[in-house]
Amino acid sequence: MNEAPPAASAEPETSGAVGTDDKPIHILWINAGLSCDGDSVALTAAMQPSIEEIALGGLPGLPKIAVHWPLIDFECGPVGGADTFIEWFFKGERGEIDPFVLVIEGSVPNEAIKKEGYWCGFGDNPETGQPITTSEWIDRLAPKALAVVAIGTCATYGGIHAMAGNPTGAMGVPDYLGWDWKSKAGIPIVCVPGCPIQPDNFAETLTYLLYQAAGSAPMIPLDDKLRPTWLFGATVHEGCDRAGYYEQGQFALSYDSPQCLVKIGCWGPVVKCNVPKRGWMNGIGGCPNVGGICIACTMPGFPDKFMPFMDEPPGAKLSTTASGAYGGVVRKLRTMTTRTVDKEPKWRHTGRKLTTGYRPPW
Repeated sequence: MNEAPPAASAEPETSGAVGTDDKPIHILWINAGLSCDGDSVALTAAMQPSIEEIALGGLPGLPKIAVHWPLIDFECGPVGGADTFIEWFFKGERGEIDPFVLVIEGSVPNEAIKKEGYWCGFGDNPETGQPITTSEWIDRLAPKALAVVAIGTCATYGGIHAMAGNPTGAMGVPDYLGWDWKSKAGIPIVCVPGCPIQPDNFAETLTYLLYQAAGSAPMIPLDDKLRPTWLFGATVHEGCDRAGYYEQGQFALSYDSPQCLVKIGCWGPVVKCNVPKRGWMNGIGGCPNVGGICIACTMPGFPDKFMPFMDEPPGAKLSTTASGAYGGVVRKLRTMTTRTVDKEPKWRHTGRKLTTGYRPPW
């Protein structure tokens, strides 16, 4: 289990609490950044809590919310319909649905530094009939949002689309808005990385922010990369089922081995991620748990600093050699100890000769 988030109350002016009364907190979800929508798809597997529990108010003390997320907003239709989906975003810009949380999925192409054209958009400008770019929506909505949340590695740090040499100028939300940016409620950008996101990590973070908005939780604790500290405070290695093999100097040379995967490219010892400990869905799965190496998808330097994948990370040869020598001695000592403790003490009259007086019937 993950360490529980802090559960203390804080003053409204420092916690971002808002008096919502009967008004819902709207969630405006932009999935028009550069992405594969994998974070939206992954989030349907959330269980602690589930999206249904959040959207339908199934958690005690959770404020009423209205979710405007393309994946589940079945009440809205296309442009020209009775209730267009994109209209909610114009309402947010006009201040008609205050408060709202802005969720951004996908990296942000920056037309200001790449003037060859626009790369992605979200709805059309009624005045011009032209698409509104993702970066323009962020410009319009971020200053009016209660909080801005970046979901997935593309939105948090740029991800695949922000690799060196990309033609779009793609970047993460903190790079676009500024790492010191704060919402009108004083809340920093909240980054929940993962490629895709671990479902419960985001559901838990969103729930925390909603409780914070209701005045039931203090300011969300974030590390220097704007990740929730209780979710990204430990490395993959520290929560990995295979970590004991590393300590004993036993390393996998093929993917069908249960031993430590560092020699075949796992970056777990340095990557901040809780997936091995939390599992992927309902405690099951997770990259090293099912034989996959950690390729560092939750890290700001992904993917450029972690390639080529499936090669030994820098320093791995030295560390595995040292661990192999140390681990060999440890395993020998443990074998000796096992021979003494893997049997009962002599004073319990162990052995083939019965001293209890019991007479077997055969």
